[in-house]
Amino acid sequence: MTTSAFLADCRARLAFDLLANTWNAVVLRALRDGPRRPVELRERIGGISSKVLTETLRRLQFNGLVDRRPLPGAPPRVEYRLTELGHSFLGPIEAVGAWAFEHGDEVMAAQERGGAAAGDDAGAGNDAGAGAGAV
Repeated sequence: MTTSAFLADCRARLAFDLLANTWNAVVLRALRDGPRRPVELRERIGGISSKVLTETLRRLQFNGLVDRRPLPGAPPRVEYRLTELGHSFLGPIEAVGAWAFEHGDEVMAAQERGGAAAGDDAGAGNDAGAGAGAV
């Protein structure tokens, strides 16, 4: 197995793929204090639909980061908790979060500059006959 983070068979790419989905890290952080039922997770997270939460929980369970446990009683209910592997992934998530907190303003400023530059460039290439109103 290679150690290059840019090759498909590299283990680092697994972590990058897990971090690439915004909801993965959010759900894992919401579970850091203990097990939660899906309705509790939705309340704690906010802004996530039931469908997206279910997809995220299934993806995290598939990757071994979350465990799904049925609860006794009726109606049928479940709760989700972090596995040991899931707990071990909180460190990198916290590190990325700390970096974002420290550098977020810089990133947003760069995005604004890039957006303004893209707007300036939009009018620069009209020699091809596309016209000013072309989309």
